Amino acid sequence: MKKRVFAMLLTMLLLLSGCAGKTGPGGDSADGTNGDTAGAEEGRDKTGKYLLAANGEAVINDGGLTGAVAAEDNYRVFYEIFVGSFSDSDGDGVGDLRGIINRMDYLNDGVDNSGLSLGVEGIWLSPIFASQSYHKYDVDDYYKIDPAFGTEEDLRQLVDVCHDRNVKVILDMVINHTGPNNDWFNAFRDAHINGDTEDPYYDFYTFVPAGETPPAGRTFARLPGTDDLYECNFSPSMPELNYDNEEVRKAVLDVAKYYLDLGVDGFRFDAAKYIYYGDDGKSAEFWKWFMGELRAVKPDIYTVAEVWDSDGVTDIYFPALNCFNFTTSQTSGLIATTARAGDVNKYTGYVDSYLERVESMNENAMIVPFIANHDTDRAAGYLTEASGMMKMAANLYILSSGSPFIYYGEELGARGSRGGADTDANRRLKMEWGDGDTVADPVGADYDHDRVSATAAEQMGDGDSLLSYYKKLIMIRKANPAIARGDYTALSFTDTKVGGFTSAYEGQTVAVIHNTSDSEQSVDLKSVGIDSASLNASIGLGTATLEGTTLTLGGKTSVVLSVG
Repeated sequence: MKKRVFAMLLTMLLLLSGCAGKTGPGGDSADGTNGDTAGAEEGRDKTGKYLLAANGEAVINDGGLTGAVAAEDNYRVFYEIFVGSFSDSDGDGVGDLRGIINRMDYLNDGVDNSGLSLGVEGIWLSPIFASQSYHKYDVDDYYKIDPAFGTEEDLRQLVDVCHDRNVKVILDMVINHTGPNNDWFNAFRDAHINGDTEDPYYDFYTFVPAGETPPAGRTFARLPGTDDLYECNFSPSMPELNYDNEEVRKAVLDVAKYYLDLGVDGFRFDAAKYIYYGDDGKSAEFWKWFMGELRAVKPDIYTVAEVWDSDGVTDIYFPALNCFNFTTSQTSGLIATTARAGDVNKYTGYVDSYLERVESMNENAMIVPFIANHDTDRAAGYLTEASGMMKMAANLYILSSGSPFIYYGEELGARGSRGGADTDANRRLKMEWGDGDTVADPVGADYDHDRVSATAAEQMGDGDSLLSYYKKLIMIRKANPAIARGDYTALSFTDTKVGGFTSAYEGQTVAVIHNTSDSEQSVDLKSVGIDSASLNASIGLGTATLEGTTLTLGGKTSVVLSVG
């Protein structure tokens, strides 16, 4: 496994509660960001060392925690923000870019492993470009920030604040289709109304001339003012661009370059497999070309594609760019099924074979796991907090290789599903801050069940909350950089569902081992070739002990070990 080398170690800063100039989660500090002093001592004992076990009892080996690693590569914990539902800065009920700026101390306060912030290392913004829909996946103008979300200057400031805290920003780039009010589409329609086949916009979108039969398996609608048909596989309000037209390729490339020049770190590419609908080979070839152009501008660009399909299909795209891993996500995915007292060996064996395969295609390949996003039901609806499954699922995918993505509110145990109204708005409900934030639910939402057990404001002061758990979990990951970056090898335990992996990086090897069952389990590390180890961290519902090579894990508990 080829990994980018970096070794910047920062000395831990011991922060005191009640830092000057900061207020509660709803107030603004002097720099315009929100402070979070509630629970400032959370995660520490009286000596100032981190107590990373959920029950606060596990003794943590200094070796793994006295230094913190600044993530200078792309092996980062990202946080997806559905912008309109996150935080409202101006009282109009719609989340906006300024609201995100105001919440940066919640996301990352700029002090690695401070214990005060969530500690994410990247944010993914849902589409922010001008659009008439609440979700903005039908772009009217790629060069204009939607007024409901703010201005380009707001975006620049957000990027600057994030970069000051070593947080990357990626934009949701929707280039398979546009909105029906996009100037490109208006020009395309006018050219067809006028019958002007020489107009440069005449074939900017895919279409079928009047009287011809549309290809099977694809959706078309009549182009207003004509008898021609335009392709719109997702919705009539989402006309699809024609990527056989070199001018289209240049136009979308110019958009991406514009935002890279502005300072963003990369993109999440929506609907990546549909560039050529039903033709993965041609779509993948487009992404090879497109990524080659972008890497020439920004070699360290962070990109991830939405190819919502089986591994056999995502493999087609990996030579060009990383893809989200859908096999591990959602209620029937490997993370959730393993968290429900499943066999960890099956999960780690899958990850091992996955990494081996994709890395053979692309030296920069990584796994990009998640359990839920804006298009899926929220995880806390099927992985309950009380059972410990929500925490166990988080252990499995955050204490693992690659670049995991947390969906906003996941760390609070937020719930939401399509429900009887059959609407994705119920998956994109407002963030439950609990401090007077005026952000409202998106249009069409009617979710009438309990949304969270406790708001962010309530959880900030509670060392046993799910929010505190996520903070501790991310601290463990950062304190052990080999977890994300090293050579991954699944550990083949037998006659037990306890499982894990080792990861070797820059001369150090760690082992991560999970017990997803409800009962205490013991394993002999010698049985998987580990003759010597020490306990770096323990997190979960139970305790962990290591006597010689005998590791005993409480139910729903995970450990990080130094090997050798």
